[in-house]
Amino acid sequence: MLAWLRAGTELAERFDGFLGSGWVRPEEGSTDWHMLYRFASQANLESWELSAQRRWWLDSAQGIVDESSREHRTGIEGWFDEPSSVDVQDLRPSPRPPPRWKQMCAIFLVFFPLSAAANYLAKDFAADWWLPVRVLVTVAVMTPIMTYLALPWITALLRPWLNAPRKA
Repeated sequence: MLAWLRAGTELAERFDGFLGSGWVRPEEGSTDWHMLYRFASQANLESWELSAQRRWWLDSAQGIVDESSREHRTGIEGWFDEPSSVDVQDLRPSPRPPPRWKQMCAIFLVFFPLSAAANYLAKDFAADWWLPVRVLVTVAVMTPIMTYLALPWITALLRPWLNAPRKA
């Protein structure tokens, strides 16, 4: 199994945007294995997932391995998370998440201007609304903007700084 996993990793490494891979078993001795792949973008991941190389690799284990589901993590839950499991063997080391203070700075750079803009607009359009309703509407509008547009943009922009090697 490990030789097959390594072969898949070696194939995936040849694709643009490959950031690493590994496998997870939910518990010791489990026959379920979960492959983990990290790519820099959705387009890079799709290139790998739709490739003839990946199809060949999966076909090479027919009768031994079944693909039962896929999970794509693209929201805030995957930006800074370290992998965790009962049994993890990374076939290539995963990057350490940035320090919390850098994460806070990245979030602040997005949250402050969005919050200021939302409050500025709310004073004209919703000034007479009951405060909890005004806050609810503002947060309901800002959350998807932050999650799907602003935070991915700022983390990509700040990636060299966020992932700079730490001084000892």
